[in-house]
Amino acid sequence: MWPSLIKKSKEGGLNTIETYVFWNGHEPQPRQYDFSGNLDLVRFIKIIRDEGLYAILRIGPYVCAEWDYGGFPVWLHNLPGIALRTNNEVFKKEMQTFTAYIVELMKSEGLFASQGGPIILAQIENEYGNVQWAYGDDGKKYRDWCAQIAEDFRIGVPWIMCQQDDAPSPILSACNGYYCDQWNPRNSSNPKIWTENWSGWYMDWGNRIPRRTAEDLAFAVARFYQLGGSLQNYYMYHGGTNFGKTAGGPYITTSYDYDAPLDEYGNLRQPKWGHLKNLHETLMSIEEILLYGERTSMDYQDNKFVTIYAYQGKRSCFFASIDENKDQTLTFEGKDYFLPAWSVSILPDCYTEVYNTAKVNAQTSIMVKRPNEADDFEEPYDLVWQWKEEKIPRLNENGILKGNFNFLVSNVLMDQKRTTNGTSDYSWILTNYVHNASDPQWGNDKDIILHVHTDGHVVHAFVNGRFYGSQFAENGHFEFIFEKSIKLKQGNNAISLLGGTVGLANYGQFFDTVRVGIRGPVKMIARSKNGEPDVVNNISSYRWVYKTGLIGVDQGLHQFQPRYLHSWNTDKLQTNRPFIWYKTSFKAPLGSDPVVVDLLGLGKGVAWINGRSIGRYWPKYSASEEGCDIVCDYRGAYKPEKCNIGCGKPSQRYYHVPRDWLKGEDNQLVLFEELGGNPSLVSIQTVTVGTVCANAYEGHTLELACHAGSKFSDIKFASFGLPEGGCGHFRNGVCHSEKTLSVVQQACLGKERCVLQVNEDAFGSLRCNADTYRLAVEAVC
Repeated sequence: MWPSLIKKSKEGGLNTIETYVFWNGHEPQPRQYDFSGNLDLVRFIKIIRDEGLYAILRIGPYVCAEWDYGGFPVWLHNLPGIALRTNNEVFKKEMQTFTAYIVELMKSEGLFASQGGPIILAQIENEYGNVQWAYGDDGKKYRDWCAQIAEDFRIGVPWIMCQQDDAPSPILSACNGYYCDQWNPRNSSNPKIWTENWSGWYMDWGNRIPRRTAEDLAFAVARFYQLGGSLQNYYMYHGGTNFGKTAGGPYITTSYDYDAPLDEYGNLRQPKWGHLKNLHETLMSIEEILLYGERTSMDYQDNKFVTIYAYQGKRSCFFASIDENKDQTLTFEGKDYFLPAWSVSILPDCYTEVYNTAKVNAQTSIMVKRPNEADDFEEPYDLVWQWKEEKIPRLNENGILKGNFNFLVSNVLMDQKRTTNGTSDYSWILTNYVHNASDPQWGNDKDIILHVHTDGHVVHAFVNGRFYGSQFAENGHFEFIFEKSIKLKQGNNAISLLGGTVGLANYGQFFDTVRVGIRGPVKMIARSKNGEPDVVNNISSYRWVYKTGLIGVDQGLHQFQPRYLHSWNTDKLQTNRPFIWYKTSFKAPLGSDPVVVDLLGLGKGVAWINGRSIGRYWPKYSASEEGCDIVCDYRGAYKPEKCNIGCGKPSQRYYHVPRDWLKGEDNQLVLFEELGGNPSLVSIQTVTVGTVCANAYEGHTLELACHAGSKFSDIKFASFGLPEGGCGHFRNGVCHSEKTLSVVQQACLGKERCVLQVNEDAFGSLRCNADTYRLAVEAVC
């Protein structure tokens, strides 16, 4: 997808692409480097170069990014004597080794701008200023050390530290946030850089879906440049997908859509993409004046502000209203200008308004999911499923784990990062418990309780191979106690507990030390039915055998051609049972629209397409019924709780399947279902533009487009004048041109794309009492 994404970014008016470098992706084990496939960093930078764009390389190597463990490989955690992100020699040695490897890799390919390459800035560390206080004097020493090694690399381009106002010179500080117009570097001679302009927010399992309006995002950008900004980067412009187990958190979804101008699947998110494209074109039209001009700012009172840039006899103006409620009129040099609340107008000649952040002149695309009709053009086909139970490991009476598995033995309950080294979400802990049914304290009249204290995120319990239940933490409350009544037999009983993680912590001071997994105590409790005190046996110090990962993964059930082909069941499909593997095959959908798999009906688990993990799924975890906004008002400062959608629905239902991963036929979908669900509801679908709407202002050009390969089949509404209502509910206003529909039909029907000039020349003269007219259109692709 890289070439397409970068091309769409350029078409949207970007001139630079910013990217992280993920340490845990590129060095999954010490000194074992991986730059293959979608980890091919050199190829990515070269595609940027070949498209004629610049690059910003955020090496970090701590990146946060809602990425598993903040981008750190978990093996760091297990090095003796290490402390991360502080003045610790073990950590600094590893960080310097990896950073040097990346720098030398870029140098060897001539990719820094000093070598004629596209990389114009590089970043060391990330948002350390937010947590530096927690590390005391060692935090300051570490900050200074980061700056020094960066300069010692002598790459010939500036280094930046975002959210680090005390960055040692010559390192440049930068701002992250929803608004950075009021931020300025401490050194006034340094450029004003905005590394992360948050285009939305990430999604958590169990939470609603956040949205940030195009109007507010454009407002933030325009205000930044109005007040002397030099560089701003959208975070994200394309959010993408957290494939495999890369999503961090805990509880961050597989989707990292981030409400970005390019959505998770690479489609244009309209109107955000188009509204920003128009802004970028306007800013670039006055680039020289912004770069070299003298800036003068004036407070016009009542939350109205004017900024003038002047250079070589030319002037460009920004008019801003930061009022959250009322529209206003601004009088400038004898002329009145209408200024909507919470908006910025740009006048390249200080006379004619060319762009206003609150006036959207781009289409709104209503995206739809369509069934896979690869087999039958008339009806989508149903998937045919095979299934297989996941084997539950347990110790035999001699305390031996049968099978050729790697394992650890300990008499202390250990952090899951220690036992798995970050290679799996799943960690089995196994022990044997001897039960004496003749002991009156543990007799038949007692209810035997298995008690497990855990730091999350999920616990599953088995005794003698029998499943006794599961429990997962509510998002944000990851420490909990699991208790279930169990049946024990006389003598030896095999206790098998599975701890599961849903993304390791990625942010905050000492995030790397946050314990995860079954911490203990683990107890057997005999509870009397007549109110007598409990009898407790703490088994935390028993001999525990740790086995990483699922046996099904060890067997290769997720692989495209697993070794145990004969062991899949083809009849009596098991549903709503935990610890089940499912497998099916499908043909690739026709066309070029992005592909998704709808996992509605499933519980929680992991999915693979042709042996490649498309990430964790959890449709069973739905958002609250409350907190969504029927009407989203762009006015006023944004926060993640504003303009939410998806109340009462799964936090994520659709999972991206890159077309590059598919073959024409015989594609294999494999699911490991952890909690229990019904795969018969699963389907393969495509994502495309269904309906296009617009409400553009007079004097602008309106571009309408379907998805590639699709054409406009119907114009459901068109009105030039003073149309009322919104998309799906447009209606003619008191002023309307009767020829509007025929003009739009002639220009657009049967075409993938059409361009309309929004003026009376195109739609006929109107004699209405209005300052400006608008064109409203609703079209079907």
